[in-house]
Order: sequence, then structure tokens, then C-alpha cells
Amino acid sequence: MRIVEVRAHPLAAPIAPGIQTTSAGDRPTVSILVVEVTTDQGITGWGEGLLRAAPGAAARLVEQTLKPLLLGADPFAVEALWARLARATTGRAGGVLIETVAAIDIALWDIMGKALGQPVHRLLGSCGRARVAAYASSISWGRLAIAEAQAEEAVRRGFPLIKVKIGAPVEAAVERVRVLARLVAGRAKLCADANWAFDCDDALRLARALLDLDVHWLEEPIVPEDLDGYRRLRAAVPIRLAAGESEFTAWGARDLIASRAVGVIQPDVARAGGITETRRIAALAHCFHVAYAPHVGFSGAICAAASLHLAASTPNFATFECMIFPNPLREELATTRPGDPSLLEGGALPVPEGPGLGIEIDRAALARLTVA
Repeated sequence: MRIVEVRAHPLAAPIAPGIQTTSAGDRPTVSILVVEVTTDQGITGWGEGLLRAAPGAAARLVEQTLKPLLLGADPFAVEALWARLARATTGRAGGVLIETVAAIDIALWDIMGKALGQPVHRLLGSCGRARVAAYASSISWGRLAIAEAQAEEAVRRGFPLIKVKIGAPVEAAVERVRVLARLVAGRAKLCADANWAFDCDDALRLARALLDLDVHWLEEPIVPEDLDGYRRLRAAVPIRLAAGESEFTAWGARDLIASRAVGVIQPDVARAGGITETRRIAALAHCFHVAYAPHVGFSGAICAAASLHLAASTPNFATFECMIFPNPLREELATTRPGDPSLLEGGALPVPEGPGLGIEIDRAALARLTVA
């Protein structure tokens, strides 16, 4: 089997009004890159890269630079192809170029599963999970009334864990969590995501307050490159820290994991080099007894499906990020809705069982969501 065609599709969709994804401000649209890889046996694999910036430029990179490296190659040679593509872009550094490699890598795993008639999680070595635990993501920063309504809806759906977005100042963040913790008390637990909103000193004050509120984890309180800051937080306050969605490779995540500063690592398969590299990060975390909780965010159906397969096959998997907001990239791109909150039963989501990623792309929706 050989690769005969590679096509890249830059996609974008609006975010519903009233949803403030971080304390940094509103984002009117969200974008991804979808890559389509076809073999000489007529098998098509689909992949997705996070590509929040310039998906059109990334599409040109795929078709002008990376496609020639793939044509004629064996799609089962994912390790060799990953290294070849990484060297042609950024090596081990990361960035949007590795997000482009991620899209190609996911498509190759989709091809392998379809060729063998097996779901990707079985190729990875399944842990036997037909369903995976999930948490609701994320209660918006902004108006408290909106946040309260979102939290109540998440509880109604049956989520045992709910993520709350927080921002500066510390007092406002703590008060937001206190109010919502009271609202869901006895029905669900909270975790908090700061999206780098604090410096280390304020993060220490925040962590102490959230520990008293029994928050399950505190996510990205400071910038991801401040490893010494994470060590300082971990040493000062016995609260579980979560981070890693900003890491692109296992080399980048290595020191964070080995430091034992975080209790949860959160690589995003559509950012962290695809399935090939994300499973390396999860395996490294397993060696250090650090839990794996895939970051999904406002991504599309392909990322959600790939993340579910990794969740089903990773020994140290903890919980899956289930976005509770409308997202055409997840709801319309495929004929099914992997990772959709409507599928939640008993606090868990089903893992796709069809060959490959177990989803079918709706080409009409693909065309409708494609941007110039």
C-alpha cells in the first residue's frame, strides 16, 4: 500500500455568543486544519491539526512541502514518516508546524485501522475500555449568571467533574469557584483552568484558596515555560496541578513530567504531533505515575475521535475533556458526533468502534466549513 494523494482543508466556525473561552477575552471563531490522505488501495485517512492561527498557510505547507515527502510512502511507516515530517518543519521544537504534522499523523493511523478492519485503540493496545470517564468543559469566565446556568446544565447531564474558567484578580477567581462549588455541592466536583492568567506569587495565593475549596485540580495557573514556578507551586501547596496542553512533543513535555510538578498531563493530539507523539507523552507520564487527561478544547470531530482512542488505550488515563458548548467542527464535520455531551451515560462517553478512527467525514459539511 502506498500514499498517492494528500489534500489539506483549512476550516473555521463561529463560537456561539456568550461563551468566553478564557479570561483573556472572547474568541469569535475557532479554526482547525483537516488533512485527507489517500492510498493506492482507495483507503482515505483523515487527520486534524489544532491550527488556531493561519490554517490556510498550514494547508499550503502540507500541499507544497510535506506532500512530496509522503507520496509513494507506506502509510504504516508512521514512526519513519513522523521523523521525516518533523525534520522538514521544526524538528523537536514544536509550534504550528508540528500541529500540521499532527494532522497527517492522525490520518495515517486512520488508514492503518481501516486497512486492518480494526479501531485505532486496538492498534494501540486497548485497555478494554468501551467507554471512558469524562468531565464537562468549560464553565465560561464572564457573567456569573451565565456560568451558573452552564454549571447547572453540566450537573443535569450527569458530569461528575466540571471545569471552571478563572482569571485575574485572585479574589475574583476564588469567589467564582466558591459560588459554583456551593451550587454543585454533593452532585459534582470542580476543577479550575486559569489559562496562564497569574504570576507565580498570585498563583500561590490562588492555589491555597482553591485547596480549601476542595478543587480537584488547578490547570495552567502560570505560563507553561515557567517550570521552576510549577515546582515552587507544587512544593508550597498540596493541590493537584494540571498542565501540558501547550506542549508539542515528548521532548518538550519531558522535564515537566520528570519534575513531578504536575499530577495531570494534558497533551492535545491535534497539537502534540498526532497519535504517534501523544502516546509517547502519555507513556512517559505513566513511568512517573502522572495521570493522562487529553486536552480537546474547541476542536473538531477528528480530534475528539483520536483522543477517545488514546483514552481507551492508555493505562494512566484519568478523564476525557468533553466540551459542552455548540461547535460545528465537532457536530457537523462527521456523520456522528464523537465526544458529544449528548452521548454521556453514567459519566462516561463511548469510544468509536468502527475501523480506523471510527467516523465518516461529511464532505458537504467539509466544503461548507472550509475557508479561503
